[in-house]
Order: sequence, then C-alpha cells, then structure tokens
Amino acid sequence: MLIDTHAHLNFLAFDKDREKIIKKCLENDIWMINIGTNYETSKKAVKIAENYPQGVFASVGLHPINLDTGLVKVKFDEREGSYLEKEFDFKKYKKLAKSKKVVAIGEIGLDYYWKPKTTKKKELFKEKQKDLLLKQLKLAQELKLPVIFHCRMAHQDLIEFLSENPETRPKRAVAHGFVGNLQELQKYLDFRFYIGFNGIIFSALGGPALGGKLPLDEVIKQCPLDKILIETDCPYLTPPSEGKDKRNEPIFVKHVAKRISELKGTNFEQVCEETSKNARNLFGI
Repeated sequence: MLIDTHAHLNFLAFDKDREKIIKKCLENDIWMINIGTNYETSKKAVKIAENYPQGVFASVGLHPINLDTGLVKVKFDEREGSYLEKEFDFKKYKKLAKSKKVVAIGEIGLDYYWKPKTTKKKELFKEKQKDLLLKQLKLAQELKLPVIFHCRMAHQDLIEFLSENPETRPKRAVAHGFVGNLQELQKYLDFRFYIGFNGIIFSALGGPALGGKLPLDEVIKQCPLDKILIETDCPYLTPPSEGKDKRNEPIFVKHVAKRISELKGTNFEQVCEETSKNARNLFGI
C-alpha cells in the first residue's frame, strides 16, 4: 500500500477524468488525501471523499495565498480554480470539517512567494497571514484534528511563530512539501511533526542551502523514516520519469517512495510500509 498524503484531485485540472484516476489508484492499493486550499476546493474535497467508503479522504483549510489581503496581486492558477477570500469564516469551515471523511485542517501556513514591495506593506502582509494561521490552528485544536502545514520562503517565520504560540501549536502535524535545510528539519522534528516529501525532491531547488548538493538528498538521509510522509501535490511536481509536461497523479507517488528508498539505503517495500503506517498514525485512517 501507498498513501498519497497531499493530492489535489479536487482541483479543476481533474474535472474531466477524476473518477477514472481514483478508480485506478484504488485498484493499485493507493489511497489519497485531497487537500483544500479555500472553501470551494475544501467543499469539493469533502464531496469527493464522501463518494468512497475507503481510501479517499479530505482536509479543509484556507491556503495563505488564497487570502485576499489587498496588498499583493496573485496570479490566477487555472489548474486550481482559485477563489480568493477576504476573511476566514470560522463557523463555515468548522461545519465542513465535521464530515467523518475530513482527517485534517490544511493546507495552512505562511507563503511569502508573492509579497508587497515596501517594508510597511510587507509587515502588514505577514501579520495578516499569521492571523489567518492562528485562527485555523484554533479550529484544528477545537476539532482535535491534525494540521497540514504549507510553508514557502517562510520557514524561519513559521518556526518562530510556532515557538511563540505553544498553546496553539499542534501536537499532530506535517510540514508538507518540505524544502528547508537541516536546521529547519530538526526544528520541525523537535515539534514532533512529520515531514512530507514530494516530486520536488527531484529538482534543483534549495541546493545552496545544503552546500550545493542536490536539494533534499541529505535532508532525506537525516530524516527518520518513521517521521516521513510521501505525497504528490498533484497536479503539480510530476516526477521526471513520467515526463516534464505531464500532469501529476496520486499513482506517481511510487516514484517518491522509490527515491527515498535509494537515498536511505533500504528497500522500496519498507518505505511503502513505514510511510503508510505514519500516515495512518497521523490522520487516523
């Protein structure tokens, strides 16, 4: 068994063949969690999951780039079908998250990829994202659900935020799509978080932070197998062996597992077994 702990079959990119893809995955013993990025995609993830008695789950949350701060213009992603939200509607998300198929709050966190140019606006922008994060952490706490953290170009801020807010820091969480350095990895492990790896491990992103090596080779080697989750983040980050321009799918999570097994000097079957066990433990599935 393999569990893709971070998929987006709830996105517009899969509207034409979603059921076919899910059927193929389940036939190959691959389970998935479809991740919400705003209310519409969260609602869609829940609806999809509720159509399947086993193997398909959902998370709900408002991604930081889908918060309309009024301070930065974000490029519309046609694959997602994004809908910006002026504020986080706690009651609405809470009601949605009460579905038995919802296994987490996420993806939530900090994202500084698009940010204002002036210092004053940057600070306000960051504060708005942190305020959103805090509200969603409180929701996860109230519903006793684990958290799926998104963090891009903001690891130090997220670590500082979680350190300064221990009362809302989740006891169960994953740092999704991790691309940080060894020091940041250790901080998340100190928080007892799981670490999610996806197709970005095949790219050259982050090399300088690790001494010029391939981005995450050393991080994966140093990360305990019992803290690793595997994911695709489909339709993005397709593994190179499947073709550069091909849409990613949950079934391709096998390539991530294979690469991790090579780096850790263990067999593919053990990585499949351990990462599936980790996913079950974190998400209660």
